[in-house]
Amino acid sequence: QVQLVESGGGLVQAGGSLRLSCAASGRTFSSYAMGWFRQAPGKERESVAAIGWSGGKRYAESVKGRFTISRDNAKNTVYLQMNSLKPEDTAVYYCAANYGGSVYFQATGVDSWGQGTQVTVSS
Repeated sequence: QVQLVESGGGLVQAGGSLRLSCAASGRTFSSYAMGWFRQAPGKERESVAAIGWSGGKRYAESVKGRFTISRDNAKNTVYLQMNSLKPEDTAVYYCAANYGGSVYFQATGVDSWGQGTQVTVSS
């Protein structure tokens, strides 16, 4: 399994931007579908975006057109660029890896989780 470490969270005003990074250990990173999930207080963890080993992408409807997921297999890193942030985007964001999976993997199919990074959007 890969080990995942997120960075890049913080406090931002509505309309602002943040970029999250997730660094993975291991030599098989390119074989994993990677994703970002988030969990707000009192709510279930939800999938935000995912990217397959070949670069295919999927986004939740709530973030389409505002968030962009990308990966750099040479650096074993996946990114989430978040633009036009809204207060409802406030949550702990988790990086996730699914070995050999598609971009449609859900929380129950995650092989490795990062520790999470807080994103807070003020109004």
